[in-house]
Amino acid sequence: MSETAVVQQPQGAMPAILPVVRGIIGAALGFALGAGATSLIRIATGHDAWDLELNFVLGYTLAAPGWLLGVGVWQFWGREWLGWKPQEPLLHGWQRYFTFCTDHKVIGVQYLVTFVVLFLLAGAFAMLIRLQLLSPENPVLADGTYNRVMSLHGIIMIAVAVASVVGGFGNYFVPLMIGARDVAFPRLNALTFWLIPPVAVLLLGAQAVGGWDSGWTAYPPLSVRNASGQIFFNMAIITFGLSSILSGLNFLTTVTYLRAPGMSWGKLPVFVWSVICASIIALTFTQFFAAAMLMVTLDRIAGFSFFSASDGGKPILYQHIFWFYSHPAVYIFALPGFGITLEIIAHFSRKPLFAYRWAVGGMLGIVAISGLVWAHHMFVSGMSPWMHGMFLVSTEIISIPTGLVFLSALGTIWMAKIWIRTPMLFALSVVFNFMIGGLTGIFLADVPTDVNLSDTYFVVAHFHYTIVGAEIFALFADIYYWFPKITGKMYDERLGQIHFWIMFIAFNMTFIPMFYPGLHGMNRRIATYTPDLQGINIFISSMAFILGASFLIFIWNMCYSLLRGPVAAADPWRARTLEWRVSSPPPVENFPALPVIHGNPYDYGVPNAPAYAIIAIAGASGEDDPAEGGN
Repeated sequence: MSETAVVQQPQGAMPAILPVVRGIIGAALGFALGAGATSLIRIATGHDAWDLELNFVLGYTLAAPGWLLGVGVWQFWGREWLGWKPQEPLLHGWQRYFTFCTDHKVIGVQYLVTFVVLFLLAGAFAMLIRLQLLSPENPVLADGTYNRVMSLHGIIMIAVAVASVVGGFGNYFVPLMIGARDVAFPRLNALTFWLIPPVAVLLLGAQAVGGWDSGWTAYPPLSVRNASGQIFFNMAIITFGLSSILSGLNFLTTVTYLRAPGMSWGKLPVFVWSVICASIIALTFTQFFAAAMLMVTLDRIAGFSFFSASDGGKPILYQHIFWFYSHPAVYIFALPGFGITLEIIAHFSRKPLFAYRWAVGGMLGIVAISGLVWAHHMFVSGMSPWMHGMFLVSTEIISIPTGLVFLSALGTIWMAKIWIRTPMLFALSVVFNFMIGGLTGIFLADVPTDVNLSDTYFVVAHFHYTIVGAEIFALFADIYYWFPKITGKMYDERLGQIHFWIMFIAFNMTFIPMFYPGLHGMNRRIATYTPDLQGINIFISSMAFILGASFLIFIWNMCYSLLRGPVAAADPWRARTLEWRVSSPPPVENFPALPVIHGNPYDYGVPNAPAYAIIAIAGASGEDDPAEGGN
């Protein structure tokens, strides 16, 4: 038995919601202890008992461990520290998803559902933004409210882009795809998810103390001077960063040490490679964003002057630290999207993945160069002019490994007998959308054009083509592709395609026109604009509302299919990779015995190609699926 079933839940045990209640109680006690101790120290030193930001920061440093101890860390680790048995109940059904469960599949669903809900919430904020922009001086959002809504929308979408695919589908499918029974560190894996609820609470709770209006980038000096909600934002980012770092460490260890016998690095599914690459970036760069937030926090609560020019600080220092993480982070978003795109394109083209090794090399090349391009975001910041040329060149160079990934996709679909299903439509749209994002990115990588386009809606359009066009469309490709495996039910294909076409057309009709006001000087992050641009903004908002409405079709399709959809076959796509070799949903231990890998995951139509894997069933060797090598 694995760690996922240490102790059977006793008959008549409390409901599974109890760990969450314990976590809330632990967080409240921790906060009271931290904030109370701070108040006593302040009184002893002749200050007022309560300073919102200082008391909150020190209270939160104990509230977060209290939450984790209550929700499950005590049962798993604390008891072991005292020599007792850990107490994980073996729960079934919906109760598993509200507990500190170490089953990687449960954790994947926890991530996925959490971030889909956050995505829909951030989308609702986007609708408010476009409602405001229907007219140049729209009174819908009061003074300052627009920037707070925009900031909240931005950071939630960034969090969704960072963790939805890697946290959701990476957790669920990477162990299955490499023939492992779980990740290397199951308890640490559960911890990475339970760090996420405090992040959501902090971001939403920040609105009660004025929110923050510095955007998701939180540039000083505004982030040092604005409302106290900024402190909530800073703590949320530090917490989220810890989750991302631990998750990246776990994935790298899992793939390195737990691959099935015979699964060489050259036989890994390309989605697994994409998760490896994203994990390397997360493990290497995330701490810089956290360090920037810590420096802003110390400027606010401890009188430091990292970024105060009048006190000897340098605001531009923040931008270097921030973008040293945040540009590589773009590839934490994009690389898993590329991986699942290539995965789906190969399976639905029924062809070997074109230039597999070059595609993997391209992903690794992106990892290697991603830390050398950050300052192209800073061409108008006042940095030294001699730096412009080197960052222009490095930014252009990173398009070469990115191009290898695109060539792999195009080569795979070339002269293929494509099976048009909803996952394939979304995968093909990733190629189209990211092509537009890449081409428009050239203008922002070159100094002369970037100087004129910086902080305009041209940047907004480009950024959404890069992130939404690639990552979010890939997320929906993931959902439709793996929905039968996760739920054991089949979604409605016709509704899936209707959702795709409305989403795809509305997305392009929203963001292609957005380049026009950007070229005409419409500033981003500002609620007003010149009257001559009202017509194009009305059109953009109208398309954005249709884009938002398309997700209602998705919600209905998923919910109805989950409850009443037809039972899915174990392998409805006739794919070769290992996750389709087990039942839908997969059993707790994934495989009855470790698979033995013989072939390659994309050898469709290859004469005499061996089966990808042999899995022993009930003590006998069982063949792989009958679709091996199919057309």
